[in-house]
Amino acid sequence: MTASTAATDGELLQRARRVLPGITQTYSKAPDQQVEGVYPVFLERGEGCRVWDLAGNAYIDYPCALGPMVLGYADAEVDAAARDRVNGGPCFSLGHRLEVEVAELLVEMVPGAEMVRFLKTGSEATTATVRLARAATGRDHVAMCGYHGWHDWAIGHTTRSAGVPPAVRELTHQWTYNDLESLRAVLEKHRGGVAAVIMEPVGVEPPAPGFLEGVRALADEHGALLIFDEVITGFRLAPGGAQEYFGVLPDLAAFGKAMANGYPLAAVTGRATVMEQIASTVFISSTFGGDTVSLAASLATMRRIRAGGVIEHLWRQGARIMEGFNALASEHEVPARMIGLAPRRVIAFEPAGGADGNGVKGLLWQECLDRGVLMGNANFVSLAHDDAAVDATLDAFDGALAVVGQAVRQGDVTSRLRGHEPAEVFRRA
Repeated sequence: MTASTAATDGELLQRARRVLPGITQTYSKAPDQQVEGVYPVFLERGEGCRVWDLAGNAYIDYPCALGPMVLGYADAEVDAAARDRVNGGPCFSLGHRLEVEVAELLVEMVPGAEMVRFLKTGSEATTATVRLARAATGRDHVAMCGYHGWHDWAIGHTTRSAGVPPAVRELTHQWTYNDLESLRAVLEKHRGGVAAVIMEPVGVEPPAPGFLEGVRALADEHGALLIFDEVITGFRLAPGGAQEYFGVLPDLAAFGKAMANGYPLAAVTGRATVMEQIASTVFISSTFGGDTVSLAASLATMRRIRAGGVIEHLWRQGARIMEGFNALASEHEVPARMIGLAPRRVIAFEPAGGADGNGVKGLLWQECLDRGVLMGNANFVSLAHDDAAVDATLDAFDGALAVVGQAVRQGDVTSRLRGHEPAEVFRRA
């Protein structure tokens, strides 16, 4: 954090500490998840692929607001559609035509979508899919792989499970990605009792050949519904999400983040026979699910993606960044590697230079920030990340990795940090 940033953030940060537990509304945005004391705490605005802090410092942004910014900040077409609905009214006493139009476009674009329910957040959407699966199967247990939001059923196994009743925790069971036997073990142990198998179709580890097909077959064999959490993968890997990209269809799916380019909207999609329960026996209802501002933004965003060029750009620029980073890390002898699929990447760090992996990460983030690049745990690209931005990013990586490589060789990674190394949301028990 520059002196001007620290001075600008300081008074507001003190006010925030008095009224906001954890400072931000998302754990991943909290000061202790960054290089606290170096990173700005607050961002003021964004345009294209850049964001500005309160002191006016600009950064090329790769967290992309944790994934929603697929076209870039302040996209003229999307924002114009949203402003039109602000002027016309954001929500009404009855339904609105945009609910139909956006649902129709989702059904057109997403291979496994026959019907749609709109909500506001990814956590709501995944929770709705689980309720639908339980209702459709008459079963209670859930076989879960990965992170799926903050609701009771999804968070009971973590170190932040206070407030989740034991009876709820006992209904959700973990299994391991790319390990069909771990899923089979859960399904066998609770034979006849598993309502849903829920997973991200891909995270940072690509699916092994036949893995997703194997999950689909095991769910069918045991009478469980397969749910894809596409909150992150949706509208990034392919216009129809990971289910289109990999060619494996779930019974239900949850979408969010990129579907409205930063406006708050999520959706549940799936087979009509399952989704129709919402009209009769399953209660999933939201006052703001039909918010016309977000629906208009979503319609504009998805139409752009459907028209072509956006997804190809994400893959191309993401690959340039990943390949460039990995080459530079090798050149500077830094034990870090960018992994994942090109549209969504993370950096894996090894302990080195007298520091653990988080220390090495913190020093890299600090040095990138000094060079005008904002990094996070998950890094994306948007349509606004043009060649000039990627070139500038690779130049920043070169300079930052040179510093980190020297610190690793001299064993003084920690002493070079001007703030605290990034913490973990789910601390090890």
